[in-house]
Amino acid sequence: MQPRHNPQRVVSGMRPTGRLHIGHLSVLENWVKLQEKYRCFFFVANWHALTTAFEETGLLYDNTREMVLDWLSVGIDPDISTIFIQSEVKEHAELYLLLSMITPLGWLERCPTYKDQLLQLGSQGKDISTHGFLGYPVLMAADILIYRTDLVPVGEDQLPHLEFAREIARRFNHIYNKEIFLEPQAFLAEVALLPGVDGRKMSKSYNNDIAISASSEEVLSKVKMMVTDPARIRKTDPGHPEVCVVYTYQKLYNPGEYEQISQDCRQGRIGCVACKKDLAEKLDAYLTPFREKRQILEAKPNEVREILAEGAQKARTEAAAMLVQIREAMQV
Repeated sequence: MQPRHNPQRVVSGMRPTGRLHIGHLSVLENWVKLQEKYRCFFFVANWHALTTAFEETGLLYDNTREMVLDWLSVGIDPDISTIFIQSEVKEHAELYLLLSMITPLGWLERCPTYKDQLLQLGSQGKDISTHGFLGYPVLMAADILIYRTDLVPVGEDQLPHLEFAREIARRFNHIYNKEIFLEPQAFLAEVALLPGVDGRKMSKSYNNDIAISASSEEVLSKVKMMVTDPARIRKTDPGHPEVCVVYTYQKLYNPGEYEQISQDCRQGRIGCVACKKDLAEKLDAYLTPFREKRQILEAKPNEVREILAEGAQKARTEAAAMLVQIREAMQV
């Protein structure tokens, strides 16, 4: 299959967290759209995982495989996208080292997420006062810049990190008087922010998530747990769909009927049990193609390894060529 893209490049990665939940779907579906138009590099950010969990590496391999299975099941296509594990492309680490030589310490200490995460994770008993955590934005910049990236799909909360990468690119080009790096731009795509079934942020640690690979039984079980309007006691009581987790999901997975459901809820014509049953059917139908494709891939474990090995080789070829220009500019 021939790539269907223009010459512009897109780079994005995820930390390996194992099986993904449906809160990740909008990001992955954006990736699927991007790969149809651009040359895309999607990587498993396992070195980034070490910045906050360097003592918890036992599941990194399994989590990587599970996550990549989800990527492939929703349509990330290794024939037109380069899919690889970050640590398999050592050039990322070399560029990280070289860029760290020109990065002012004050830039890192002013990073808006640095102090916040120090406090947040520190309150959970994690010691992340490390060089690796402080230098995290430099590694992220290396991941992006090494492919002469044009576009980076990010949420608004990640814009400061992307601007950091642009600042490093400008500083490098100025110091060495060569236009080696591009200044990558943000690709801000609409991302559906789904709450967990209990109304809190969706997270496996809260057990309030629905896995992309969830079985029909698991989907129904999780939907049954969803929080509804607490003021509604009887089926005939008027409801308030704006405070109902089920209705939030109906808007996304039942776009043709959610407005009618809202009216029926407000007028007491549909009960929560029936509404949940309807949602479970719609959501299960949406996830079924992903689940079936994942089952096929799980039966061929060597295929995932081969995809990642081939992707790493492609990425190394690109990154190595870029490093030749960087070393020449720095005379190292």
